[in-house]
Amino acid sequence: MVVVMQERASDEQVQKVIAKLVEMGFDVHRSTGALRTVLGAVGSSRNYDTALIEVLDGVQEVMRITEPYKLASRTFKPDNTVITIGDLRIGGDEVIVMAGPCSAENENQVEAAAAAVKRAGAKVLRGGAFKPRSSPYSFQGLGEEGLRMLRAAADRHTLKLVSEIMDISQLEMMDRYADILQVGARNMQNFHLLRELGRSKKPILLKRGISATIEEWLLSAEYILAGGNMNVMLCERGIRTFESYTRNTFDISAIPVVQKLSHLPVLADPSHGTGKRDKVAPMARAAVAAGCDGLLIEVHADPDHALSDGAQSLFPSQFDRLMAELRIIAPAIGRSICLEPVTKRGWGGSR
Repeated sequence: MVVVMQERASDEQVQKVIAKLVEMGFDVHRSTGALRTVLGAVGSSRNYDTALIEVLDGVQEVMRITEPYKLASRTFKPDNTVITIGDLRIGGDEVIVMAGPCSAENENQVEAAAAAVKRAGAKVLRGGAFKPRSSPYSFQGLGEEGLRMLRAAADRHTLKLVSEIMDISQLEMMDRYADILQVGARNMQNFHLLRELGRSKKPILLKRGISATIEEWLLSAEYILAGGNMNVMLCERGIRTFESYTRNTFDISAIPVVQKLSHLPVLADPSHGTGKRDKVAPMARAAVAAGCDGLLIEVHADPDHALSDGAQSLFPSQFDRLMAELRIIAPAIGRSICLEPVTKRGWGGSR
């Protein structure tokens, strides 16, 4: 259930309501807004009478949450969640672009990608050090050495870093390097990992599973939220359908659907969503027009020789053009994207 406190409810009144909810067998999550406090009560398997809470001092309204995902729903938190990392705000007015190579390969490659995406206006460097691959013979990433390269390049260019975590055993290491921990599509329903991430203080980027419904996706986010970590962002990266021309079917409609159901920021990954370089920019433009809060774009200085996902990685010059196009689209829907690139000089490649 959701308990909405009165606008001037005292902290003592709030604490008494929390104590009553705990006594009834609920786990309580407190959300304090500008005007009032909202309490989300989840977990009790017993029948309960909402009147027991309604009569308590300071309570304005009690509502049952009908959605199976409680803390992720707008019933619990009507206002959008904005995740703050230093001076970065994800879920606010600015569409945040996260860009970089699929995986760290060597220091020169990572440095070139970081410099290029920074110049174009990206705020976060994306890059993998642990790569879940369908074939055991494919490049699996450089591990901690790759994280070290990515962190160093991000720091040199004043970027935040997002990188994928694949296993609980990597959590301590990832905490030392990444600002945002990414849960990939294959791990969306790794509930043991999700529970552990609920105890983490790092923001989590949760990608939609390959064949997951929107409800399953939100329930996976619920595992993290229920553990106490409210800094969760969702990422649409395409789902598997009968279509074979693109790598996945990029479900742009999921963006407004999830934004109606949930307060969590919604990002889009058109690189994985299409798997083809020439389709990335059109889908990125469409995702921003649909209202996404951020983008993940793969950028590589020499994508034709990349060790992973080269076919879907943009040349830096293509990324420059895309960012210029997005600066035209975003204001049309009341959003912004890094208003000016760091330099107007293009970089890399002629494509």
